[in-house]
Amino acid sequence: MKNLFSKLAFILVVLSGCSVSKDIETPKPELPTEFRNVATVGDTSSIADIQWKSFFADATLQKLIDSAIVKNYDMQIAVKNIEASQLLFKQVKWDYVPTVGLNVTASSNRPSDNSVTGLSISQFGIGTNHVEDYSANLALSWEADIWGKIKNRQRSALAQYLQTAEAKKAIQTNIVAGVSQGYYNLLMLDEQLNIAQRNVKLNDSTLRIIRLQYDAGQVTSLAVQQAEAQRQAAEQLVPQFEQNITIQENALRVLTGELPDKIARSAKLDDLTVPENLSAGVPSAIVSRRPDVRSSELALTVANANVGITKAAMYPTLTITASGGLNSFKASNWFNIPASLFGTVAGGVAQPLLNRKRLKTQYEVAKVDREKTVLQFRQSVLNAVGEVSDALVRIEKLKQQQAIAANRVKTLQQATANANLLFKNGLANYLEVITAQGNVLQGELELATVKRTQLDAVSALYRSLGGGWK
Repeated sequence: MKNLFSKLAFILVVLSGCSVSKDIETPKPELPTEFRNVATVGDTSSIADIQWKSFFADATLQKLIDSAIVKNYDMQIAVKNIEASQLLFKQVKWDYVPTVGLNVTASSNRPSDNSVTGLSISQFGIGTNHVEDYSANLALSWEADIWGKIKNRQRSALAQYLQTAEAKKAIQTNIVAGVSQGYYNLLMLDEQLNIAQRNVKLNDSTLRIIRLQYDAGQVTSLAVQQAEAQRQAAEQLVPQFEQNITIQENALRVLTGELPDKIARSAKLDDLTVPENLSAGVPSAIVSRRPDVRSSELALTVANANVGITKAAMYPTLTITASGGLNSFKASNWFNIPASLFGTVAGGVAQPLLNRKRLKTQYEVAKVDREKTVLQFRQSVLNAVGEVSDALVRIEKLKQQQAIAANRVKTLQQATANANLLFKNGLANYLEVITAQGNVLQGELELATVKRTQLDAVSALYRSLGGGWK
């Protein structure tokens, strides 16, 4: 027994120094020193470092985001995924512990008189034509982790657990951006509804004047019809915006884990301001901050572990087994101690030889999967930098569009006021008034859309930088 354990210990010492696979380190992606279209060169600070409650100051929006983080079903599923992955990680830690089983058996065998066993029974003269066997024992089995198979399983389980945590962060980041953009869209629709309703009232006033002129024989029925058509065009927008408002409210409520209903709000689109300075930081920070990039990085750890596991499967396995307990061929002597005590210890090395090339193929596939994971990591970093650059240019160019749109609306409002004044004094015809009113309606609607798009771009930048989950 002592000699057996000394030999097994020698084998463990020799083989434990062997390495069956070499990990690929996380590649260093090619990153620019600054984002394209960045406003402040050399600024390492980032809005992603700001918690969402500080970044989004509107009280109603904060309440909606907070509710979504707590009640959103995607978030709840992500939490359950973390719990399941944590349980699996804890379970893998037990792979180093030997397996122990309790076996209790009682059997009776009546062999043929012409069989070897039957002849042996008669020769031994035990006075019976059947053999009884009663056994109660503990069986232990332990596999030595020579090639790091169990270690790689633990590495894989830990990385997968961390991936679920990163997935939860990614979901929260998307929820923060999605709720904020939905809220901005709701405020835009409120503003556009007010614009349409104001335009309907303005058209009512113009239509009354044109009808008076028609009664006085100053204009034809064509003028009345065109004025009515202009009013109906603005009036048609009212139910359209009301419908979109209800749909957007329902979507926000569902996103926050609530049943569809009205959303109470007091803020207006004009009350929200677009921050002047939006620091994006340096591109290298994306690798450590973006949940999807971190998840891709952890996927490489899983791929490295899988390569180690599949290659270790092709090498010898050292297993130590032991069993001990009570054994007797008579029930009356089953628990007669120490006479019924027995024990066995064995050690074995198993080497797979021919397995239809399955183990080799699994190893080669694992290496290919690892190479794919490296490419996916590089792609995730590239996508992240592209999203930030896109958001920055949108913010910059939308600021210019907003200034132009605001000046255009101001000009059109002045033109409409002048057209109405000239029309009342007979110095302008009805077509000039109708054209001015139609232009100001479209201009004001477009200005509201540009303002909403500006706020959306800010949320997109915050999300693309990996903010919102701290």
